[in-house]
Parts: sequence; structure tokens; C-alpha cells
Amino acid sequence: MNQNVKRLTVSAMMLALATVLALVCAYIPFLNLPFGGGFTVASMLPIVIIAYMYGTKWGLFSAFCYSLIQIILSLTQGAGGTVMALFMPSSDDFMGYGAAIMIIIIDYLLAYTVLGLGGIFRNKLKSKTAAIVLGVVVALSLRYICHIVSGYIFYGAWAEWFFTQEGFYNIGGVIMNAFDGQWLSLVYSVFYNGLFMIPEIVITAIVAVPVCQIPAIKKN
Repeated sequence: MNQNVKRLTVSAMMLALATVLALVCAYIPFLNLPFGGGFTVASMLPIVIIAYMYGTKWGLFSAFCYSLIQIILSLTQGAGGTVMALFMPSSDDFMGYGAAIMIIIIDYLLAYTVLGLGGIFRNKLKSKTAAIVLGVVVALSLRYICHIVSGYIFYGAWAEWFFTQEGFYNIGGVIMNAFDGQWLSLVYSVFYNGLFMIPEIVITAIVAVPVCQIPAIKKN
């Protein structure tokens, strides 16, 4: 098979796998947070694998395609989808069209495209497993940072409300006594996004170890 055709075929399969995993997990209640966001069972690992197998440039391109898929999936959910809600004046999520565009850029286009950096350690470490696992940690941590920035800028005003909700009141009281203003908004974004991104990073890194032993991946 021509190498370009093979790369396209493998990448398409990986993108499809990532999409299916994300969709399945979206319908599992305990994996999703009540105020938005949720973690999956290593749905982003296929994107990191693409970057590892075919290099950073192709990885970034594939990850950008995946970001578009995520936007389209949200749009197909209609008024119940995050993207659509951002543009609906009647929605509680509406903050203006300018804010909506910036949220999509940061939380979707940028946050998912950085997954293409998951292959940066290829040929830089003796252990291929270590290269992929470290790539997972770096790529998903960069996505976490994107969500922190977006949360701080656009959702920081919800910090006091969030930390007074049932289940968060004890730790919320401590946090609100220690921080206020912009610092509270930042802590809120780090805390809230960490609820799903930290488990996501850990789960994906663990799953990556056995996946690295697949011959087609191991030989790259």
C-alpha cells in the first residue's frame, strides 16, 4: 500500500475510534460533570498515537480535524449542545457572540489541536513506551491549560456560586477564605477543569502502556 494512502487510512481509523469513544462516554452519566465537561476512557489516545506514528505536523493536522469533529458533534445536539448554546441569546451560556467565538477557539480548536504534540518525544527517548506515555501527559496537560485559560476568562464569575454548591461547600469555604477576585476565578478554573482533566490524563497514560505493545505502533 502506498505510504500516503496508508497514513490517511490509519489516521481516519484513529479519528473514528477517538470519536466513537468520546460519544459513548458522553452517554455515561457518571463520567460527565453536571455543569459541563467530563472525562472519557482514553478517547484522546488515538490522536496522540497518530502524532507519534506520523510526526508532529501530521499529528497537529489530524488533531485539528478532530477539533472540528468535536464542534460538529456539539452542533448536532441542537440547543442542548455547548456550541449551539453559546450562540443562543436565550441560553444561560450566552455571553455575547465575541465571547462565543473565543470560547470555541480556546476550548475546541486550540484545546484539541494541541493533542497533535503528543508525538514530540518520538526518537528522543530509548523507550518507545515512555515516549508515548510522556507525550500523552504533555499533550493532555496542554489541553488542560487551554481549559483553565478559557474558564478563568469566561467562567470565573461562577466561582463563588460553584464553591457553595452541595458537595463542594467544605473545600469551597477554605478556598474562598484564602482567595478572592481574579485569584478565586483562577483557582476555580484549575479546580473545576481538573475534576475531569486530571483523571483523563491518568487514565490515558495507563491505557497507553499496553497499547504501545501493539506491533503496528511499536515498530514506529
